[in-house]
Amino acid sequence: MSENRFKIVFDGSLQPGVDISSAKLKLAALYKSEVAAVERLFSGQPVTLKRELSQVDAQTYLQALKDTGIDARIESEPSVELKLSDAHYHAPEATPAEPESPYAPPRANVGESVPEFAPLKPFSVEGRIGRLRFLAWTMVLSLVTLPIVGVFALIGLGLVSGDSTTGLIIGGIFAFFLFLAFVIISILFTVQRLHDIGWSGWLWLLNLVPFVGSFFPLVIMVVPGNTGANRYGPPPPPNSTAVKVLCSLWIVFIGLVFVGAMLGGISTIQQEYESSLESSYESGSVVTDEIDVETESPANSADDAAEAAQPPVDSAQE
Repeated sequence: MSENRFKIVFDGSLQPGVDISSAKLKLAALYKSEVAAVERLFSGQPVTLKRELSQVDAQTYLQALKDTGIDARIESEPSVELKLSDAHYHAPEATPAEPESPYAPPRANVGESVPEFAPLKPFSVEGRIGRLRFLAWTMVLSLVTLPIVGVFALIGLGLVSGDSTTGLIIGGIFAFFLFLAFVIISILFTVQRLHDIGWSGWLWLLNLVPFVGSFFPLVIMVVPGNTGANRYGPPPPPNSTAVKVLCSLWIVFIGLVFVGAMLGGISTIQQEYESSLESSYESGSVVTDEIDVETESPANSADDAAEAAQPPVDSAQE
């Protein structure tokens, strides 16, 4: 007795809460086909996706299809018993091979299913990262770069005080390569963030455009990414606790910058006010001195005139 065989049937139904666009993208990724090629599977008519499967293979195939969000089912195929008395030999007829129809159902092995989440590749132009992970990775890059810059700054100050020209040249070369590495890694992070939105990584060049480059980084941090797979691959994995903590550090950093700016502005206003008071006091003192000089001058001149009017005293008369 032959083993029962099964087939996978799909009539366009979806699992509860699944978006049809996301289901089409995942199904196309499963079959490694274009989205337009699987559009006809959602016409509402029953379509056989796979035939002649054992029960185990049918269950595995069905689970892979359900991971995409579609509601397929297993149906048993009628078994055919062949008797030797009914067998007849027919010479094979040579028939021309028909070209594969573009409307034929897609075929693929179940083992070729794409992963649910894409692996993280921090130092690559491939892959996707979300908004929180983009901010977290940028924070890590800043926390790593700032101490290195501080060390190089101290070394540079020591070389300047020692008048070492060779040391200054070497320090400048190291600073250049450090800056270049920082820029390259930042570009890689931005490209993966653009891929998550569904945009081309070449849009990073908008940062170099005047006026547009001033607000384009804000757009990258605000615009949400695609929930499902897009042309750049599956979505990134969920955010971990470390990603959320590092992202929250940006809020603390922005708060510290704001408070520092406020204190600096208040200190500047206070210094200007004190300097204006000092200048006013000095100008007032000068005016007072001039007034005193002008007041004393007439009296002194009157005394001099009185002394001049007195007759001289003769020593003999005395």
